[in-house]
Amino acid sequence: MQQSSATPDGVLLVDKAAGMTSHDVVALVRRRLQIRKVGHCGTLDPLATGLLLLTVGRGTKIQDLLMAEDKEYSGTMMLGMITSTQDKDGEVIERREVPPLEEETIRTAFEKFRGDFYQTPPMVSAIKQAGVPLYKLARQGKTVEREPRLVHIYRYSIDRVALPEIDFTVVCSKGFYVRTYAHDIGTELGCGAHLHSLRRVKSGRFDVANAITVDEIKNAEPSEIATRVLSLPQVSRMRGA
Repeated sequence: MQQSSATPDGVLLVDKAAGMTSHDVVALVRRRLQIRKVGHCGTLDPLATGLLLLTVGRGTKIQDLLMAEDKEYSGTMMLGMITSTQDKDGEVIERREVPPLEEETIRTAFEKFRGDFYQTPPMVSAIKQAGVPLYKLARQGKTVEREPRLVHIYRYSIDRVALPEIDFTVVCSKGFYVRTYAHDIGTELGCGAHLHSLRRVKSGRFDVANAITVDEIKNAEPSEIATRVLSLPQVSRMRGA
């Protein structure tokens, strides 16, 4: 498969649909643009929707730079149910009663997770142990010790409380697991929780409002998709580099 001379080098902002893996989106863009050199910056679980940065052609050289930037997510956590994956795609392993929580109690739990703190990555993650991704070990029913990682929350908001659901927004550092955040807040509240829905709204200076949808990628002409690729100079200007 040869790269088309009309295909620019740079970054394509995609609004990922639910039910797809990040690799599914990469494969789709490779197929539509007839180019092998496509990568993604920061995996989004199939459950999640929203901003996925794809690097195209020579854009793959700045993949690590883009992955290191802060992210903004909006999500919903469901209290009273703990799952094997910390999100709604897993098996329910425990159910607990959700007490009538005061807003102050909820805020106190959220406040424990702001600024710098250590987060233990979930078993269902792409982190490797002895070269094997943890999610593969999890599929075999294995649980291994995970090294807690230093993460940072710059700000958060509690957007809606309609127990057992809580909607929230969080701006966090790279390497942050939002489903673990939901799980840990549920633990703090004493009733458990899992991540019910998630949307990545921003990554660095890039906003999902400017992204092309998966349906548009499937239906538009390849030349049209190519015009949506931000050139490397554009990316540099947007990042303030």
